[in-house]
Amino acid sequence: MKLTKKFGLTLAILFSFALVTSSITAEETMPSESKTTTESHEHHEGGHHEVKGNDLQIWSVIPFVIILLCIAILPISSHSIAHWWEHNNNKLLISGILGAVSFGILTANGWFPKIVHTLVFEYVPFIILLGSLFYISGGIVLKGDIEAKPINNLIFLLVGSFLASIIGTTGASMLLIRPLLKTNSERKHIVHTVVFFIFMVSNIGGSLTPLGDPPLFLGYLQGVPFDWTFKLFPEMILSIIILAIVYFIWDTKAYSTEEKKDIKKDHDQAEPISLSGQINFIWLFGIVLCVAFLNENYIPAIKHNPYIGFIREAVMIGLMFASKLTSDIKLREHNKFTFGPIQEVAYLFIGIFITMIPALILLEANGKSLGVTKPWQFFWATGGFSSVLDNAPTYLTFLSLAKGLTGATTVAQIIANPEWEALLKAISVGAVFMGANTYIGNAPNFMVKSVAEENKVKMPSFGGYMLYSFGVLIPLFILLTFLFF
Repeated sequence: MKLTKKFGLTLAILFSFALVTSSITAEETMPSESKTTTESHEHHEGGHHEVKGNDLQIWSVIPFVIILLCIAILPISSHSIAHWWEHNNNKLLISGILGAVSFGILTANGWFPKIVHTLVFEYVPFIILLGSLFYISGGIVLKGDIEAKPINNLIFLLVGSFLASIIGTTGASMLLIRPLLKTNSERKHIVHTVVFFIFMVSNIGGSLTPLGDPPLFLGYLQGVPFDWTFKLFPEMILSIIILAIVYFIWDTKAYSTEEKKDIKKDHDQAEPISLSGQINFIWLFGIVLCVAFLNENYIPAIKHNPYIGFIREAVMIGLMFASKLTSDIKLREHNKFTFGPIQEVAYLFIGIFITMIPALILLEANGKSLGVTKPWQFFWATGGFSSVLDNAPTYLTFLSLAKGLTGATTVAQIIANPEWEALLKAISVGAVFMGANTYIGNAPNFMVKSVAEENKVKMPSFGGYMLYSFGVLIPLFILLTFLFF
């Protein structure tokens, strides 16, 4: 109960912050000498200004580099440091300190409106969406314990990959990760199963609709037709098939090394699967409807006052409370549900969102100097940056670069030209697929890691996980390059 109140208070504070900052305008906060320039470069869709980048130096990305190093190194440092890092409040402390440094750098250079826009229109909706999917899916219980055979584990991964494009990578991940861990609780070798779950369910599976992954949703708001992402089916299905084959071979070998007593225990304790908390599927569907329809495409007033768009987040919070009121408290107890994973994401990503602003500004300002002109270059450049930056703003940055390269002023013009459309496909696949390369490439990655660790699964370190992704995903992406880009 205390955790519920604490998380509810956190959401209330975030939502209140968004409303309060609605009174802050660029006119009031920017240096007078830069107002005219900023106004002339205002984005109608996004509400943020085009970047010049000349007022930021490369050293301004140091806080972002440090926070990445903290995530990578501290968990595998000495026992005392690793134990200190385990506490989410300490992660918030690091995020706060490094975020404050970036805040000072950006504010001194006239980028305060960019900070406001990032926190209000990107971070707050990001956390509320993840939090609502996390909480509601936590009220759905798949009871039972089927045998943890390779074929059963593979079914989990394939079903999750299909669901990811319907209820989002976060919803599918949080719905299935606990039952998967429960199924494999008698086995010793299951780390690879969680890693492939992140690859397939938390990332690549969410590539078929704008509801699947944040970059595609932003593309939808920029004018990409809802059904255009169906064109990514060839890349998605080939990737899922290859990963499924690799996983099945890997898990079959791992299963053969399990001790006979554990296999027998797994067999003896097998129970039929049953589903409880079905009411929460209604609330999950409500989240899907919020994302699909509570936007400027259906509420034109948002174009003139983007803060009206927070009705979407208000409804999502309402659906969370509906889930709480209509779900038996024992369901979340059965899932061993805690707010720890979403708190970890919220605390770390507020630092990531702020400290990555200079990196994104410099990338957008100097993107053309990268020499990115061909689809395969867009695929790898977008994917590479999406591995360490948030993949949603990275998607928008390279979409902007594609418009500048082609001379197109709208997404519709890009889609109408097959050669230009190939750039959009490369950007979309790169942003979604390569979010799986690191724990921070996509928020569900971290959430799945946290849930697994709560269930006593010793997950790889930041670098250890990248050994998996470089060994499995990079060869796959090279194949996709030759076949599609």
